[in-house]
Amino acid sequence: MTSHQVTLLFLDVALILMLARSLGALAARIGQPPVVGEILGGILLGPTLFGTLLSDHLFTADVRPLLTALADIGVVLFMFVVGLELEHRALRGRTRVSAGAALGSTLVPFGLGVALAFYLLGGHDTDQRAAFVVFVGLAVSVTAFPVLARILADRGLSRTEVGALALAAAALVDVVAWTALAAVQAVVGGADDYWRAALLLPFTGLLVALRPLLRRLFTTSDGEPEPFTANHLAIVLTGALLSAAATEAMGMHYIFGAFLFGVVLPRESIGSLRDELCDRTGQVASLFLPVYFVVAGLNVDLRGLGADEILEFAAIALVAVGGKFGGTYVGARSQGLPARGAATLAALLNTRGLTELIVLGVGMELGLLDAQLYSLMILMALATTAMTGPLLSVIDRRGGLASLRAGPLDCGNGVMGDGIGTGGRDNHAAR
Repeated sequence: MTSHQVTLLFLDVALILMLARSLGALAARIGQPPVVGEILGGILLGPTLFGTLLSDHLFTADVRPLLTALADIGVVLFMFVVGLELEHRALRGRTRVSAGAALGSTLVPFGLGVALAFYLLGGHDTDQRAAFVVFVGLAVSVTAFPVLARILADRGLSRTEVGALALAAAALVDVVAWTALAAVQAVVGGADDYWRAALLLPFTGLLVALRPLLRRLFTTSDGEPEPFTANHLAIVLTGALLSAAATEAMGMHYIFGAFLFGVVLPRESIGSLRDELCDRTGQVASLFLPVYFVVAGLNVDLRGLGADEILEFAAIALVAVGGKFGGTYVGARSQGLPARGAATLAALLNTRGLTELIVLGVGMELGLLDAQLYSLMILMALATTAMTGPLLSVIDRRGGLASLRAGPLDCGNGVMGDGIGTGGRDNHAAR
């Protein structure tokens, strides 16, 4: 690296962190998750507002790969924490309702998304038509698990029945989404990637087999969780990075490896140490993730949108919102959840956040999305995340949330705070 690259890299990262924190705080002040402001900041630094003049001078071609590397590290840590926060105890006693809501929240928007994909093919043709159709259906079916947890905490719904159901359903939707995305990537990769993708199963088995070793590393001889040290953080960061590298070498995306390592890490036996690992890793990730928003924003160009593009965005938003809300509502109601609770659950699962951006980023890398469609889908992710709060406020004015707050319960789920972390602590990486 030259001295000029080092200087520009440091200036870029400082600018990104300052803008992300400022816009994230502003978003929080108006009742939005901080991620809304951070995504918006990434878009503003791209070509949409100032054209390429600002972005080409601030983020030069020789510095962008370095920023991308930092962004990738942030995504690896984020996906590790998402996997670590998936908690099977959230399903206890509510499997039927959460499964019904998750099915509706996935199948209905996916089906509508497939129909939307055929419409979009008219203006965004691709050689991978089948993969494109499946990918669009998947992209409109995503729910952002961490930002959902932040919204629940902010609204006082974390320990209500509907809050526990939302977390359980979102966890199921996440698992389905990442599995489907892995399948899409294997198909796009062609025959050469099929055999490498098949290695994911024995690799998952290897990670599961390592759980006893990890448990011993994190507990004392009496079986109690060890006090947190920097060595514990180093172990999980090393494991997440190695797991991410392994799936990337298999022809899969690195996000799957990081996610899997978080899923297989021991839970009950390490108790408070796991909570501390979530907090610390989330804090480290929060320093890198704003860089990801800028890297994503550099590919978003909303200048010169014409009638055709506006019509496409309207169709994407209608399918994403209508499919998610309607599917979740019908799925929850079919399992006996009252109408107000089902409406609240539907509004919560409509949020997308950084999870959507990661999915869209994979689609861009695979060549399934062109720059214009990628920009419209990013705009949809921002809009659906921002509308969750107002939708809940409408339900609240009709008396829906007041009754829900009246019934606290021990939901058995550790995802509180800002969406990455546990036990209601003040964390810093709600995405």
